[in-house]
Amino acid sequence: MQAAVFTNLALGLVLAPLLSGIINRTKAAVAGRKGQPLLQAYFDIYKNLRKGAVYSTTASWLFRAGPVVGLAAAVAALCIVPASGSAAALAFAGDLVLFAYVLGLARFFTVLAALDTGSSFEGMGASREVFFAALAEPALLAGLATVARKTGTLSLTEMISTASANSPELVLVLAALGIVFLCENCRIPFDDPTTHLELTMIHEVMVLDHSGPDFAFIQYGAALKAWVLGSLIVGILLPAFSSSRPLMLACFVGAMFLLAVTVGLIESGMARLRLLRVPQLLAAASALSVFAFMLVVR
Repeated sequence: MQAAVFTNLALGLVLAPLLSGIINRTKAAVAGRKGQPLLQAYFDIYKNLRKGAVYSTTASWLFRAGPVVGLAAAVAALCIVPASGSAAALAFAGDLVLFAYVLGLARFFTVLAALDTGSSFEGMGASREVFFAALAEPALLAGLATVARKTGTLSLTEMISTASANSPELVLVLAALGIVFLCENCRIPFDDPTTHLELTMIHEVMVLDHSGPDFAFIQYGAALKAWVLGSLIVGILLPAFSSSRPLMLACFVGAMFLLAVTVGLIESGMARLRLLRVPQLLAAASALSVFAFMLVVR
């Protein structure tokens, strides 16, 4: 069991940045371009780690704490979410509540670091980030509550190991979690990670003043967050169906890469939504989760 837990953690820590590479290469293939190398995210993180950090004389300790706390929270979330049909490193009754809180902690310190710069531009991005989060979190919590009620447990490890996507309620939850995945990871249609237009930047604008190792921590933390939220979706789609550990690992990694390809296809086929349309899509995700919960308790 300890070997399986260590393997899951190692997979997340090593392969998380590869998801963005798969997404970018998928988008490039659809557009008929060669695209960036698959390992470009690793190169960027390594490059920023070698640089020096620049701090404003008016910034406080909050500015420096934001990237560190964000990365620590992402690692903590990785330890809570199970993968490939085995238990998580931190598994206990009610750990789904801690999972939601550590994600909220990362966002809280990222927003504080953005506001600490005193820039109205970064304050705008922080305001939009919190606005989107306030709409996405009910969908996530209601979806987790549905799975908990369906499986009769409050532990993510037991919830995901006994969940079955054949249930219509969990299909609705998967749809809601898919929308939350795109929102929480700042992907189209909620945000465009490649944009350079001031009025459309949301997450990227909050970290404009970070540089060097701090920015590397932000990039790596964002990759881990995408891996963790993807693990929730894949875990419900592929519960423990085999006693063969290598087979489960291969299916899990393949499903994670397939999820990245799906995100790339979505971003290739649609544009970013207008800001006024975003609440409607997130409200739809919350409605799916709530309706699924109603079906479970009926």
